[in-house]
Amino acid sequence: MHFLSDLISYLLGIIEQLGYFGIILGLAMEVIPSEIVLAYGGYLVSRGTINFIGAVICGTIGAIIQQWILYAIGRYGGRPFLDKFGKFLHIKPKHIDIAEGWFNRYGSGIVFTARFVPVMRQVISIPAGMARMPLGLFTLLTAAASIPWSLLFVYLGWKLGDNWEQIDEKAAPYMQPAILIAIALLVIYFLYKYVRSRRKAA
Repeated sequence: MHFLSDLISYLLGIIEQLGYFGIILGLAMEVIPSEIVLAYGGYLVSRGTINFIGAVICGTIGAIIQQWILYAIGRYGGRPFLDKFGKFLHIKPKHIDIAEGWFNRYGSGIVFTARFVPVMRQVISIPAGMARMPLGLFTLLTAAASIPWSLLFVYLGWKLGDNWEQIDEKAAPYMQPAILIAIALLVIYFLYKYVRSRRKAA
């Protein structure tokens, strides 16, 4: 535990030194959870090291880059690559199966709604790449979901200030409504696809 704590402290120190670029790098690589990186970015805002808008923009850019990487893995490596190297990315086969099932059933819109569901937030990009979803649409939906995520955690980290490490407790009341909204959007999208397919059939 001490090693893990020291590692996180070391990585956060690098993020602080790099400023905006550190947030982008932290989100793109996600060695530590994005919520921690964004909350720490909010803490840096409270100290005046960086500004709020810049932190949110960089958080969004970093999230998009991370999803581009996962999209590329799905598109150019596919299932064989994941079966061989997925464990090094902390991606379990069952999660890929679920994400692939979601994508095949609900289509490209799931790329947006899955961003608010733990674990699926990252994994959904892989079947999107495997299905060769247009990169422009993929990027647009990823950005649309990443902006409110970055806004929330940077804002909470900013308001918590020196107590930014309490981010899990502070963010908890927001997570359940976010998941419920994501589910509602998914249902609406599914109904839209269903009605559209019925009209085409008619």
